[in-house]
Amino acid sequence: MYSPQRKDFVSLTLGDQHSRSYTNGKHRRQSCWRKWKQLSRLQRSLILFLLAFLFICGILFYPSLTEQWRGLSDRSLKEDWVEMDNRGLRPIPPGLIPKIPPGVVLGVQDIPPEVMPEIQRPSIPLLPKPPAMRKPPSKRGPPVLQKRGNVSDWQVKDGEEAMVRRDEDGGKEAKTVISWRGAMIEAEQGTELQSTAHGKEGTVADDEEAANLKPVTVKAVDRVEVVQEAFRHAWKGYKAFAWGHDELKPISKTHGEWFGLGLTLIDALDTMWILGLKDEFAEARKWVETELSFSKNVDVNLFESTIRILGGLLSTYHLTGDTLFLDKAKDIGFRLMPAFKTPSKIPYSDVNIGKGTAHPPRWTTDSTVAEVTSIQLEFRELSRLTQDPQYQNAVEEVTRQVHRLEGKRDGLVPMFINTNSGKFTRRGAFTLGARADSYYEYLLKQWLQGGKKETELLEDYLQAIEGVKKNLLRQTSPSKLTFVGELSNGHLNPKMDHLVCFLPGTLALGAHNGLPADHMDLALQLMETCHQMYAQMETGLSPEIAHFNLQSNNGRDIDVKPADRHNLLRPETIESLFYMYRFTKDSKYRDWGWDILQSFNKYTRVPSGGYTSISNVRDPVYPSPRDKMESFFLGETLKYLFLLFSDDNELISLDKYVFNTEAHPLPIWPSTS
Repeated sequence: MYSPQRKDFVSLTLGDQHSRSYTNGKHRRQSCWRKWKQLSRLQRSLILFLLAFLFICGILFYPSLTEQWRGLSDRSLKEDWVEMDNRGLRPIPPGLIPKIPPGVVLGVQDIPPEVMPEIQRPSIPLLPKPPAMRKPPSKRGPPVLQKRGNVSDWQVKDGEEAMVRRDEDGGKEAKTVISWRGAMIEAEQGTELQSTAHGKEGTVADDEEAANLKPVTVKAVDRVEVVQEAFRHAWKGYKAFAWGHDELKPISKTHGEWFGLGLTLIDALDTMWILGLKDEFAEARKWVETELSFSKNVDVNLFESTIRILGGLLSTYHLTGDTLFLDKAKDIGFRLMPAFKTPSKIPYSDVNIGKGTAHPPRWTTDSTVAEVTSIQLEFRELSRLTQDPQYQNAVEEVTRQVHRLEGKRDGLVPMFINTNSGKFTRRGAFTLGARADSYYEYLLKQWLQGGKKETELLEDYLQAIEGVKKNLLRQTSPSKLTFVGELSNGHLNPKMDHLVCFLPGTLALGAHNGLPADHMDLALQLMETCHQMYAQMETGLSPEIAHFNLQSNNGRDIDVKPADRHNLLRPETIESLFYMYRFTKDSKYRDWGWDILQSFNKYTRVPSGGYTSISNVRDPVYPSPRDKMESFFLGETLKYLFLLFSDDNELISLDKYVFNTEAHPLPIWPSTS
């Protein structure tokens, strides 16, 4: 063993339990000043320069930072008035319309409520706003979507336009400011509204000026023209940023592809024709003639391609008589036929239109019941026009099989069907929403299309409506709103998709054609519910899915879960409003449609062109744009709005046409008897 080393020193440690440890080594704590003096002169100069630079930047950016944070908070009405006053904007007092410079054109939002009372939104209590959980705008969307006050820039820039014009008499400039919040107009010199010592606005300086103030006759808003303008604005964005592509992304100013077949353009063809937009139609027709080709190695969805492309082309052919569209319809129809080559004759969901092959979704062998039973109108019409029975035979075989299948519940069908066995699968759920909705719609419309001769279709439709009444119909508390829920394994889920709002219009169409009168009674009740799904939201726009209260424990009829608060610019409620107005002539349905259009313009319109779906209908300050304009906004939503506001009942007469589920009108077949 080695002996311990001898130590030449004594180590001594001093301290107590309350003091920090101390070591007699080199690394003693040094003062900040000593460290600073140890730096070189160059290092000290660089640090001082950096601190001075940061201080100057803080001073320069302080006003803009405080202004931005002020915009994130809710402002009081008083603060809004102060800001308007500082900007030189005077609110219009009740009963007084300021003189407007000749030649200035007012927008829809500029019409004073005294002149046009019918456009005012009804006074309906709103749902309580959920707790604020907002992130800064930069976290929710592109940098351009920064808020200003209570409205985002992407809304305000399009809604606030300063129109300046020389006064014909005095040569002085007068500026009109348009805002989404309402018409705020700077009065001309000599008609400016003064404030009294008591702070009451709207008092004129003296009697002589008051005598010179004369009301201006303002033309009532032409709602049809407003729809035309909305279409032009949407088309402007599509033409600029997505021409020839499937969908517009209006905020990022680019496009999205689904099939690569120009879905939005084809979907909008008959809308342009119906709205009388000849220039837009001509340029779209040229693209169809020179650019549209279906010989592409691409998988398309059978249902979506049928209702949007085949239906759109057939409808445009009937409206225009132009055989270009019939030829294109024949091409796509023939390319979709491989979908029916299955063991059960129930079609696959996907078709490769270039290779001529078809297959089910990658994750299942099932098809959606709504998809395989909502292609009949289009293929039947294609057979009638071409005198080729293969199209009609294929889709009517599907109808016959579904008619005799087991697994229905009082006429209600499950959501899925197997393409190998031809039988329903997952039988426990029944809904009139997604995956089943248009099955019921097409039962009635095929019966009408064929001249009311196919009694099996009518029987299935009538039985299904009775099944809805028995199994799915409920009323909310406390307001007794009638809604259609969903049945899951024998239990009712008080949930209704916005898609179900097709039902009031379909019921009214059936009643118009001689079906039981209580169908119309139910249509009236459901129409009110669909209206409330819009009116009770802070933006005036419906969520994708609403949940209804059956017990009045919280005093509200409608709840919306965070995941269901999006709005995709869907048409179903407006579709039903169109039917209800055509059959009842009750102007409230037009007013409800007008409210929806105003909300679209306020919360979804993008200044550079186009409209965007939004993620939160409960947040009017920042509804969270999704940057996507679905093709059905042009194909359905704006078309139904135009027809709702048109006074021409013969424009797409409901006694001569049936609309497919994408709002493409197809003719009712002439009687052969």
